Amino acid sequence: MGDKSDAYDNAPRAKVPAGCPVQSGRAAVVRVAAIASLTPLEELEAEPFLVDSRGQHAMCARWAAERGYVVTRELLVRGLRPDHGALWADVDAGLVDLFVAPSRRVLERALASVDDFTAECARRGIRVETVGRAEPAYDAQMKARVHRRLSMPTAGYDGR
Repeated sequence: MGDKSDAYDNAPRAKVPAGCPVQSGRAAVVRVAAIASLTPLEELEAEPFLVDSRGQHAMCARWAAERGYVVTRELLVRGLRPDHGALWADVDAGLVDLFVAPSRRVLERALASVDDFTAECARRGIRVETVGRAEPAYDAQMKARVHRRLSMPTAGYDGR
């Protein structure tokens, strides 16, 4: 613990903030679907943040927690059509109020068309946001951790 990569492994989970409005006896919390890009491990050297889906989701979780929102869905996609059911199932079920991604760059990898997706979000009345923070700088040790986590998932490696 203590190096930069651990910050992503320990992303805070949002709690209902004090003073949050109450509807029907429970807090009205904004429910978030976090979008991360599914980028092949082969691109780790050139695009470490795009490969590090855990880091992307952690960035979204911190953003949501800072606002008192709750991440209810983590999506990991690459080049997904904006009308694909995987994006809209939880929205249609009333389980998601907004989408968030770390950056437009992540959305461009995750979705076939960011413009069509944002238009569909507007049509459905669903917000789409980006975290808007700088991507972390990955050193060799951080890249090695991402590589181990992604290359050994069936060998019992837990990513820590």
